[in-house]
Amino acid sequence: MADDKLTKLADPASAIASYLDDLLHTATDTAQKEEVAVVEVSPEPEPEPEPEPVVEQQLAPEPEPEPEPASPPSRPEWSEQPFECLIFTVAGLQLAVPLILLGAIHRIEESIKPIPGSPRWYMGIRVDRDHNLRVVDTAEWIMAGRAPADARDSYRFVIRLDNSDWGLACDDVAQSFTLKPDEVRWRTARSKRPWLAGTVVNHMCALIDVRTMANLLVRAEREHHLDLS
Repeated sequence: MADDKLTKLADPASAIASYLDDLLHTATDTAQKEEVAVVEVSPEPEPEPEPEPVVEQQLAPEPEPEPEPASPPSRPEWSEQPFECLIFTVAGLQLAVPLILLGAIHRIEESIKPIPGSPRWYMGIRVDRDHNLRVVDTAEWIMAGRAPADARDSYRFVIRLDNSDWGLACDDVAQSFTLKPDEVRWRTARSKRPWLAGTVVNHMCALIDVRTMANLLVRAEREHHLDLS
């Protein structure tokens, strides 16, 4: 979920700048560690001693080692080829989602129905004839402790995450553009901010792993026992 470390800064602009710097540092630090791991040279093995004569004896065959479980992919499957992205802004931050996993964009024309007792990051339900969408206060979700107090006043759109029941509230939606995989600083370690797939340094924006973000929201919904009926 959002960062556990709560940083209280009086100036909202300073808080946003600090958070963006932290995102860029997270992705850059990951990339540097991977580069170091690639160039490290393993020490040469010690020469084996000359074999001595031994008495031949029957040995029981060693059991075959069990195969190791497959590790999860370090990058989303849509990142192997150039892909289209959409940039949107939240409280001064620029975020990007791949168009292939963009469910829809809804304009906020009526107030979001709040849910009593819900956490601060949960705005409520956007009621629609075809689909009721759970709306997230995106600034509070990803910037807990650093989000401007009046962030909700600027929300004008809701971006639906793929075909999930979740949508991210945002201030504005910008143009789409094509990204090449090597233009992103991809992350492989996801213990901190697992929703952050990487950072697009040229655009100064964070690239969202949409499915991971949706899964985190579903988990948080269960943990808080939200009554969303």
